[in-house]
Amino acid sequence: MSPNVAPPSLPSAGREHSLPLVSHLHTFFLFPFSIDKDAVRKDHGEIWRNCPLWVDGIDAWIGAHGGSDLITAKLGRWKRAAYTSFDIESPAYQDMVFFHPFVRRVFFDTLGMADPKDEAESLLRFYTLDIPDHVRLIYQVEDSRGKKISAEVTALRLMMFANGIGILSLSVECMDIPGSQALWINEMMRKVYPSSGRQLREGRMPRRQALILEEKDVCTKLVEENWERPSIANYQPPLSKLIKGLLYFTNYDRQEYEPVLDERMIVYTYMAIDPKSVPEDYIHTREYQIFLSRVLYVERAGFSFRYEESFLQEEMSKSLYRRWAHQGTYYGFSEYSNVTVCLGNFDCDDHLLREGFLIHRMFRSRYYLMAIIALFYRATLLDLNERTALISKRLYRDFHDDREFGEANIEAANALLLEFLHFANFWHFDELANKDEEQEHFEMQARAYRVDPALEEVEHAVRRLNGTLNEYYESRQMGAVNRLAVLSLVFGGGAMITGFFGMNFGGHFSSTFFDKPTVAQEVALAAVILLMLVAFFYGVYLIAANWRDYRDAANPRRRKLPMDAVSLKRSV
Repeated sequence: MSPNVAPPSLPSAGREHSLPLVSHLHTFFLFPFSIDKDAVRKDHGEIWRNCPLWVDGIDAWIGAHGGSDLITAKLGRWKRAAYTSFDIESPAYQDMVFFHPFVRRVFFDTLGMADPKDEAESLLRFYTLDIPDHVRLIYQVEDSRGKKISAEVTALRLMMFANGIGILSLSVECMDIPGSQALWINEMMRKVYPSSGRQLREGRMPRRQALILEEKDVCTKLVEENWERPSIANYQPPLSKLIKGLLYFTNYDRQEYEPVLDERMIVYTYMAIDPKSVPEDYIHTREYQIFLSRVLYVERAGFSFRYEESFLQEEMSKSLYRRWAHQGTYYGFSEYSNVTVCLGNFDCDDHLLREGFLIHRMFRSRYYLMAIIALFYRATLLDLNERTALISKRLYRDFHDDREFGEANIEAANALLLEFLHFANFWHFDELANKDEEQEHFEMQARAYRVDPALEEVEHAVRRLNGTLNEYYESRQMGAVNRLAVLSLVFGGGAMITGFFGMNFGGHFSSTFFDKPTVAQEVALAAVILLMLVAFFYGVYLIAANWRDYRDAANPRRRKLPMDAVSLKRSV
């Protein structure tokens, strides 16, 4: 069931008929964000008080919110969507079987498959926000020129990872719409905040965004954004109320989370072209390549390449997967899109259409999961880059203030080192799938996201940070050893002097200092006592003034820092 929509106007209405008709548009808008775990722990300490891991408290955190706004009142709260059935006809079986065993253990939220203790230690959570069967949820956008368009929201999903990265997935579908309209939906609905006032005035960004619930003859506006006076606050852009409404359980204004990318969501889209709307040889034409370029680079409709043709053709040769190009099926990957374009629905070799169209089935299952994993890699590496910079800044200021690193910042640096180690060794895999086509898809998306160069860059930055900390610890240890050497000389010298009087010398020495009270005996006794007191208090002062260097050795049970002590991003 497709919503009533008004197609956007084109420069020449007479030429609109040469554009293809899209029989099925299915787009997932993917919004990656980073949770400030330390800020959230401070704001909701009662939830994580008994949870050793961040991920253990996510269910309670999400469940503790909602009920006061229209989204939760009409749609309810986010619900755990772990796989629970694993027979051969189940979605879990069909999704998991194409991945290597270690990927199945790491990137699938399952219940009832393994030992309950192992499942309790799962490091990710999948959630859904259910749309009731008897209603339609409509995503509506309108620009400043009065152009309005709607698409039906068919799924709302949320992925939360133990490292604080989350991905919100908003799925829209339309049937039998002009290609120009499909392109406009993808280009406009992905925007989450304006990059400038000009973008709003020129109609390159929706002036209005809304989620509308249609129930029988009643329409309820769940959330609406009109961009009345957007501004940056605490280094964060003015995020759309639509996104903030769907992420109702966390507070954007209090800097509990932030967008990882720019003002656009990632477009993961499927377009099936109606073969009746195009010439028979359409898949071999220049017009098809132009349409592919517009889909791949998320552009609006046009009858020529958006950029210089030879440049685009060279770029597209690296970005398009052509294994099935002879059937008109292309897969494309860019920094902000993952696209599947095909011509009609048909039997794919032995894959019969009555079992469901293979290309769309793969799009919403295994390829969707690979797109999520690749985006998770990119979001994590960008977040690690930011945190490395913030920690380095804090250490720099510490050192220039008093030539010492603050304890909280050292703890934050150590946590970052462990976070990177965990990501590189646990989360990150160069090879996810056990078949060529799936692996080639993932490699092309990872290459478009620059995952490998970003991983190498973060690794170098983390190594430099680790080297700096090691040098700092070595310097402190050297200073501590030198101070102990000085104390050893002081106390050792005093011991020699006091020991000198215990050597039981006889004769004149004994008669002067031991046999009877004399001035020399009193002077010697006073000098020894003074030396002992000076050495003792000097030792106390030396250790007290540098207690940080000796504290852990004196007290092996380390003091825990407050939960908000190492929050790097919050500035309120």
